Amino acid sequence: MANTYCPICGEVNKCMSRGKGNNNCWCDTQKFPREIFELVPEDSKRKHCICLKCLNKYIEVQK
Repeated sequence: MANTYCPICGEVNKCMSRGKGNNNCWCDTQKFPREIFELVPEDSKRKHCICLKCLNKYIEVQK
């Protein structure tokens, strides 16, 4: 992913892969519920990574 900002909250997403395909990012060890991607604006899908803060917040709300 090329963009360094979360498409949900706009904060830095701390993506480590930078679109290089090296799969060395924190998100490689996380499970993203499919429904979280519905929160991502259409023009950001598959372009911007969701941050850990938004992922954790989404999971917590779903409990």
